[in-house]
Amino acid sequence: IYHTHSQEGFADSIEGDEATSVVGVGNYLESILRDIYGYQVIHRKDTFDLMEGQLDRSKAYNYALPVIGQVLEENPTIQVVIDLHRDGVPEGKHLVTEINGKPTAQIMFYNGLSHTINSGDLSYLPNPYIQDNLAFSFQLEYQAALYYPELYRGIYLAGLRYNLHLRPRALLLEAGAQTNTVQEVKNAMEPFADILDRVLQGK
Repeated sequence: IYHTHSQEGFADSIEGDEATSVVGVGNYLESILRDIYGYQVIHRKDTFDLMEGQLDRSKAYNYALPVIGQVLEENPTIQVVIDLHRDGVPEGKHLVTEINGKPTAQIMFYNGLSHTINSGDLSYLPNPYIQDNLAFSFQLEYQAALYYPELYRGIYLAGLRYNLHLRPRALLLEAGAQTNTVQEVKNAMEPFADILDRVLQGK
């Protein structure tokens, strides 16, 4: 688990408080996957979108690539790479449902195609795993549809690569948005971990 945009926060986030940022949500997901499902998890909390005190999200994917690439080189058995984000929506929009009696932020999977309508295939952003990445998102979507149909917002297809070429099961997860509370987004990690486990266990 890592965060290309580690500075992303929520409606009640406290500036400078990791626990109330997207990184804090990653901490919670890490604990669920490790303590409940028994997975080994590495959670990197590097800051890629804050350079010399200035927020710069445009280059964050470039900064993240060598760091995450080195983690994968040092840990070749890693099967799944999750770049955990939150979405940005109009201020009047609230991506929330109820799951297991708790207000729960909705999630979306963001897939890069290395292909745009204007430019066609982007040869400078090769990704041999585009089909694998999509298949992984579809498998997760299927499990969500079976068990948590209100959790899921769909798959968003974008033109660039977003470092999804690092593994066949690389995922950019948008959990809630800036209008959700921290707790709503943390609540979403519970059903997400369940559907992830169902896919990994071949259920």
